[in-house]
Amino acid sequence: MSHTVFVTAPKLHPAGVAVLEQHGARILYLSQPDSAEEVERTMAAEPVDAVISRTAPLSAAAIAACPSLKVISKHGVGVSNIDVAAATARRVPVYVTPGANAASVAEMAIGLMIAAARRIPLMDRALRSGQWRRLQDGRQLNGATLGLLGYGQIGQCVARAARALGMRVLAHDPSFPAPNPVPDVERVDSLDALLSRSDVLSLHVPLNAATRGLLDSKRLAALPAGAILVNTARGEVVDEAALVEALRSGRLHSAGLDTMVIEPLPADSPLLTLENVVLTPHVGGSTPAALAGMAEGAARNVMGMLTGDAPGVERCVNPQVFR
Repeated sequence: MSHTVFVTAPKLHPAGVAVLEQHGARILYLSQPDSAEEVERTMAAEPVDAVISRTAPLSAAAIAACPSLKVISKHGVGVSNIDVAAATARRVPVYVTPGANAASVAEMAIGLMIAAARRIPLMDRALRSGQWRRLQDGRQLNGATLGLLGYGQIGQCVARAARALGMRVLAHDPSFPAPNPVPDVERVDSLDALLSRSDVLSLHVPLNAATRGLLDSKRLAALPAGAILVNTARGEVVDEAALVEALRSGRLHSAGLDTMVIEPLPADSPLLTLENVVLTPHVGGSTPAALAGMAEGAARNVMGMLTGDAPGVERCVNPQVFR
């Protein structure tokens, strides 16, 4: 029996395509990137058995429009673009691909950290415009304290790299149980304790009701003066207006952001006016190696579910659908 798999993007890495083709799946693609309207039209018009979800919204309306839908897999781990509650109401499992992009995202976090600490992009731009601008207010990371908000596989990769740089590392993640997987990382029990000690704060939490706006003006002010913020998680975890004010005032030394509240970033965003911000367009997990791992993992998730070899429940964000 051939199954129909809808990829909510114009393409899928060949590693994922190969898994789907091995099972004889019919593959549909989104022609307009991130088009919620096209997602809904396709779900209503086609007998979709499974969705591999990239970044386009997968709404309750789209899920309701597709009675044949049996399984959803995120191409990655962040499910904020999927109406998980609607899927759960339909008893449709939603899977993720944990660890597939962990190394790539962690490397982006370290890169943003160093670039922001030493103001590398600012000096690069100055040189290209004919200025010999020898800034000498960069921050040395060796000996500094890194705070990790979120201690899953990405956070652990960042911790290992930071330790190699000579940083002290703290981690706060109530959802991650002991034992500690990375030697010499200190677990702290509260967010307040983490913030007050973090010369650099790196975010590695999912976006949900508890984390939306978590870093507000009060919590940003709890960081040591001159701290650096790195966000490779989700832009909505941070109160962006409060962050802009903290950067403008000099309360924060700098920030490295791979994700923002509104993406693509509007041309009038105040972030674009700040010299002490390093910006990248949400590509932390978009290396060929990470894309291959996520595509293959997502394809194996959906085909496993459709062929009676369901993935491990630890990959499912709504395991209650199986009860």
